[in-house]
Amino acid sequence: MINLQDSSKMKNRKKLLVIIFVFLIQFINAQDQELARAKRFFDKTYYSEAIILYQKLADERPSQEVIKNLADSYFYTNDLIKAQRYYRLLVSSYSNNLDREYYFRYAQTLKATNSYDDANVNLKKYYAKSANAADSVNFEKELKTLENVTAIGKRFEIKNLGINTPNSEFGAVKYKEDLVFAGVKLKPGLFDKKYKWDNETYLNLVSIPLKNINSADSTVHYFAKELKTGMHESNAVFTKDGKTMYFTRNNSKNGRKKKDDKKISNLQIFKAELVEGKWTNIASLPFNSPNYSVEHPALSADEKVLYFASDMPGSLGSFDIYSVNINKGAFDTPKNLGPQINTDKREQFPYASADNKLYFSSDGLLGYGSLDVFVSEINGSEYSKPVNIGLPLNSNLDDFAFNIDSNTKEGFFASNREGGKGSDDIYQFKEIKDLIVEDCKQFIAGTITDIDTQLVLENATVLLQDSENKTLNTITTSADGKFSFTVACEASYKIAAFKENYTNASKILTLDKTRDKVNDGSLALRSLEAIKKEEKQIAENKRKQEIIIEEENKKKEALAAIELKEKEKKAKEAAIVAAEVRKNEKVKEILAQEKDVVKDKDRLIIKTDPIYFDYDLWYIRKESKVILGRVVELMKKYPEMKIEIGSHTDSRGNEKYNADLSQKRANSTREFIIQSGIDSKRVSAKGYGESVPIIKCKTDESCSEEEHELNRRSEFVIKNL
Repeated sequence: MINLQDSSKMKNRKKLLVIIFVFLIQFINAQDQELARAKRFFDKTYYSEAIILYQKLADERPSQEVIKNLADSYFYTNDLIKAQRYYRLLVSSYSNNLDREYYFRYAQTLKATNSYDDANVNLKKYYAKSANAADSVNFEKELKTLENVTAIGKRFEIKNLGINTPNSEFGAVKYKEDLVFAGVKLKPGLFDKKYKWDNETYLNLVSIPLKNINSADSTVHYFAKELKTGMHESNAVFTKDGKTMYFTRNNSKNGRKKKDDKKISNLQIFKAELVEGKWTNIASLPFNSPNYSVEHPALSADEKVLYFASDMPGSLGSFDIYSVNINKGAFDTPKNLGPQINTDKREQFPYASADNKLYFSSDGLLGYGSLDVFVSEINGSEYSKPVNIGLPLNSNLDDFAFNIDSNTKEGFFASNREGGKGSDDIYQFKEIKDLIVEDCKQFIAGTITDIDTQLVLENATVLLQDSENKTLNTITTSADGKFSFTVACEASYKIAAFKENYTNASKILTLDKTRDKVNDGSLALRSLEAIKKEEKQIAENKRKQEIIIEEENKKKEALAAIELKEKEKKAKEAAIVAAEVRKNEKVKEILAQEKDVVKDKDRLIIKTDPIYFDYDLWYIRKESKVILGRVVELMKKYPEMKIEIGSHTDSRGNEKYNADLSQKRANSTREFIIQSGIDSKRVSAKGYGESVPIIKCKTDESCSEEEHELNRRSEFVIKNL
């Protein structure tokens, strides 16, 4: 018979399962849609919007793609702390087939928190995964170079300008009596457009009188309203006559932004001319393109070369430094400065100084943070290997848009370092130390002296040798006996000294990494003449000693016989003492090893549980056999041991009776031990009657049966070991 109630419950369960299934499908579809939407934002570089979606997906449905893009979104919006968190998760939990670039970006975020050791560990992984084996070697060299730059110490005095705001300011250059730079409104208007990359309002070229740059109350004005558009304008550079300028702006035409096929508005360099106080003839440079960015213009000292950054086809990295010749207002074909300057990462913000030095920012060259400022010597069309310009101008974050007056050693740069007022701030600096990069060096110095007279030795030859005994340098001491070598740190050296008619001497020194440390290499030599005098004196002393020995030998022979007899006597005494010592040592040994053997005044006894006897009887109780077994085992362990069995009675009965009874008990105990395998010669038995009670009873009735039983016992005294 069908239960209608059960049937109804089954139908309800099925409906519920269907609802849950549909809900899950919808939930998964919704998540898939969110993922697709987040990727669209990410691909369009709308990182601020992408972060919101990816953050939710990372919490609900994490994957390698989600964590990668979330980390990158934070990275590209300069939130390096949060980026570090997700890069760490990425390399620890989602590292399968992970592109090596993520180890590089993770390292950059670690630098942002001053975790340089961890950063270098991940950079080593990054270079180890390179197809070019030389990359790891070059990385180690760059680490050494950066260490040498750090050793210079503070190269700059820097100051955060009073004009900085919570918004971004950078690209500061002097123009006549003003400072021109890129900035955004402190309080953007309701209808001001925002840049979807980081949700900031668009940049404009603004200016302020130089005299007011350190005043927070000064008003910043648009540099030229005719240059202002609804797009980014930044990084202006001016010709020396002030009549021509180059600046960066979004790709545009007739004041309207233009985008490439991916809906991205790339950057371009524009040229403008000052005509009757107005900037006009604004034109895009001929090598601009809607398909890539051209940015950050800089003029050579003679204004015949324009430097810029671009990600145009043929670039080694995301952005490279390029140059283009200017011929009477016309531009030649741009040239990539090549691998001497550019890496497979970012090189941006070039600046050519009056003394023919090319400064630029890079995150591909090893530095203290993400973008660091580097410098290269310009020699025609060739460039020296770039060098990090050092501390404290470079920091653990981004440092860029550098320019310097070669005469005054003063200039400006931008940074988003901690302690600033906004995302990017403009800093004023003064160079106070030259960029002299030297490997770590120390000194080995000292004095060559006579070991006996302690006088300095002139004309001594001192050799400096490496760990393989190869001679690196040779010095001849002057009248003061001194010498000095300049050597590399973290190495071992041998100092050897020679002089005619003197012995040689040497010492080995192992140096640490402390720069400019002076190590003592002093050596003392001995003259051969002094050695001859010493040898003669030694010979004379030796003959005198031989005569003394001969006389002493005669005395010894006379005493020998007496000493022999005395020795024999002492030997006998010593044998007796030794026997006693051996005995005592044996006693100590057995006391230490055997818990049942104790010292009782002058006796050595086997202290077992008591062996009791029934009243007026001498047979061995069953429980006593176990105790006697311990005595037997001990005697078997020590074959030389001899014992006396002492048996006792209680006070009841007369003295003679008790004496006989105790002897019977002693004999009974002895017989048990002999039957257990012990030689009879090793066991003696003696009855003590009632003469040595444990419990003294004034009368037989004054003691209980238990107390009388305590007196009925056997003891085992060790007589010999």
